Amino acid sequence: MKFHQRLTKSIITSILFVLFVLFSNNILAEDGKALFMKNCASCHAIDKEITGPALRDVESRWMGKRNNLHTWIKNTGSYLKNSGDKYALDLYDRYKAKGAMNVFEGVLDDKQIDLILDYIKTAPLPGAGGGKDSNPIDNKESDNSLLFGILTLILAVIAFTLMQVNSNLKKLSDDKEGIPAAEPIAFWKNRTYIAFGIIILIIIGGYLTAKGAIGLGRNKGYVPSQPIFYSHKVHAGVNQVNCLYCHGGAQDGKHANIPSVNVCMNCHLTINEYKGKEKLYTEEGNEVDGTSQIKKLYEYANYTPGQKEPWDATKAKSIPWTKIHNLPDHVYFNHSQHVVAGKQQCQTCHGEITKMDEVKQFADLSMGWCINCHRETKVQFKENGYYSIYQKYHDELKNGKMDSTKGVTVEKIGGTECQKCHY
Repeated sequence: MKFHQRLTKSIITSILFVLFVLFSNNILAEDGKALFMKNCASCHAIDKEITGPALRDVESRWMGKRNNLHTWIKNTGSYLKNSGDKYALDLYDRYKAKGAMNVFEGVLDDKQIDLILDYIKTAPLPGAGGGKDSNPIDNKESDNSLLFGILTLILAVIAFTLMQVNSNLKKLSDDKEGIPAAEPIAFWKNRTYIAFGIIILIIIGGYLTAKGAIGLGRNKGYVPSQPIFYSHKVHAGVNQVNCLYCHGGAQDGKHANIPSVNVCMNCHLTINEYKGKEKLYTEEGNEVDGTSQIKKLYEYANYTPGQKEPWDATKAKSIPWTKIHNLPDHVYFNHSQHVVAGKQQCQTCHGEITKMDEVKQFADLSMGWCINCHRETKVQFKENGYYSIYQKYHDELKNGKMDSTKGVTVEKIGGTECQKCHY
């Protein structure tokens, strides 16, 4: 009896220790990520250069000297003045035009900086689940579903193990005291197992229902088949046609607008075959004949190459393009507000459009995605008359009361107020 009690205690202690290690490692990683997002992500990404350098392998570039990194991060100016470190001086000269690094003395201690550095070391590589550039800003909604599923499975195994141990101990106790053993109950008749199974089904069903409800209307990665294969890679990328040439509404109003046939024919009255060096491929990898797609355009335009009479645009038929980006009816979005006043590039919301043969929905366009962008995006106050009414912020930036490197985010000028997008 005592042996079984000791065995049970050992099993429980071991399980608790394993769970503690799993949770503590995860918590530390999350702490490092949270600190990175709060203090570093506005200027640094893991695998691409933005305001500051990419941080992948930052320790190896500093010869593994974390003490030097601690001092550099806390106060760059002080480190440069006192250390004479050539690498640090070269780094400063390279990026000084983009602005000085923030002072984190009194904001981050050595332990917190170590957590950030540990997070950078464990961040997924590009193409390994961390997104194209492994930038946390590009992927705010970290998915811990697998972790939770594994932990749930472990806890279920633990529960069944403890139930079996308890049953065996009770049987040994009854045998010792001479109590006759009860007839074993079949698994499918055992109320404990039945209740446990029902609870598991409710949890799984609730999780799948909630996940499905949250995902309603979100079509990230959506690539519809269009009546004409139109390559943004060829037009906006190789030939560098300005986005606003075809989508002029983006700077003039709410909608970006789909170009009419006559806009296409402005060029294709003279360009009647595809001679590009780049081969065209569908999303499935099938090669496309560019010239045949131009012929489809002529069918809609009611035009024959070489015809003697001038092309009559009034006889053209509209091309039934399939809309890709759709927002709910209760959401207000104005392109000109973002393109003209906000001075945002098309790629912010539409991804690397100049590299897409077939356009796909780059972001999920969820409320959380928009809010995060507003919280992190700096308003371009300089030479932007639209924001001249915010005199308070102009004065604070001029007087040094506000950190110019952090600037004024969209959130500070009301970009997260409900009525901005819902009214």
